[in-house]
Amino acid sequence: MPSPPPHREATFTNTERALDRRVHAWLAHAPRTGWKAWAVELAAFTAKQAWACVFGGAMLALVLAARLWWPDDAALARNDALTLAALAIQIIMVATRLETLRELRVVVLFHIAGTVMELFKTTVGSWAYEDAGVLRLGQVPLFSGFMYAAVGSYLVRVYRLFDLRFERYPRQWLTAVVAAAIYVNFFTHHYIADLRWPITAAVVVVFGRCVMHFRVFRRHLRMPLLCAFGLVAVFIWLAENIATWSHAWTYPNQAEGWHPVSVSKLGSWFLLMIISVVLVAWVYPPRPATRHGPRTRPPDGWSPTNPSPARDLAAYGSSGVVGKRGSRHAGVPGHRGSRPHR
Repeated sequence: MPSPPPHREATFTNTERALDRRVHAWLAHAPRTGWKAWAVELAAFTAKQAWACVFGGAMLALVLAARLWWPDDAALARNDALTLAALAIQIIMVATRLETLRELRVVVLFHIAGTVMELFKTTVGSWAYEDAGVLRLGQVPLFSGFMYAAVGSYLVRVYRLFDLRFERYPRQWLTAVVAAAIYVNFFTHHYIADLRWPITAAVVVVFGRCVMHFRVFRRHLRMPLLCAFGLVAVFIWLAENIATWSHAWTYPNQAEGWHPVSVSKLGSWFLLMIISVVLVAWVYPPRPATRHGPRTRPPDGWSPTNPSPARDLAAYGSSGVVGKRGSRHAGVPGHRGSRPHR
């Protein structure tokens, strides 16, 4: 029996690969049809999302815990404690191989890009932090950069965990131009016209035809990429509400008392997703959806760590469709008349 495609084995770190083996052994006899099968897929989707959010979730938990239990008169300022705790989380993520050194490059880029924006935005009064603490640059405590890094960590991890593929992904130089325009506008709109709506229209034009394909447990699903951007933006906005309630930072209209962050911030987070995806693409170039789609999935039970599915992998050709003999064996190494995958 042929081996699974080599790139899939690389989608998990060693720690994740071990967890994946245990989960697949546990779910080996789970139903394959009916509502129970979809319940299994939903559980797998939720678990993977939670695992991808481990850095961001830990950061949010720290911010909330500091708000509830950190003494105001402690020798170590709350913001400094958050900075040290965030640094410890990042070290643990790399030391335990929950995050690779390759992915750390993206996280550092997010950290730098976010801190530069924070320095500017706090100067012009877009939002503010508490003055306490020494681990800061100007008015910006250093833990703020880790909040942006948490977004980067989520994206690089979700790319691996869901084996993301893309259909009609735009040219990367074009996405870089759009991302640069978004980042520059975050600064220049304070002095000249705010171009976020024209830029948003450009985002729709550039990414509107792109479809994201992803593997959950047994099934491969797909979603318009713009929809994925919007959903992530909503969850970041919800996390921002928790953070501002915890006084991690405050907006000017929250100075007299907390209330929910304006829904207009969803647009900013949506545009931030474009910058985020472009940075992640630097480490993980987008892969074409050659094996995914509504009729393109591997045999039931196949996974990066379970290459012995119930049905023969030979029935899974380059198109992923079980059908005529010519397509059944297309691209299967060692089979007479096979053709290589392109």
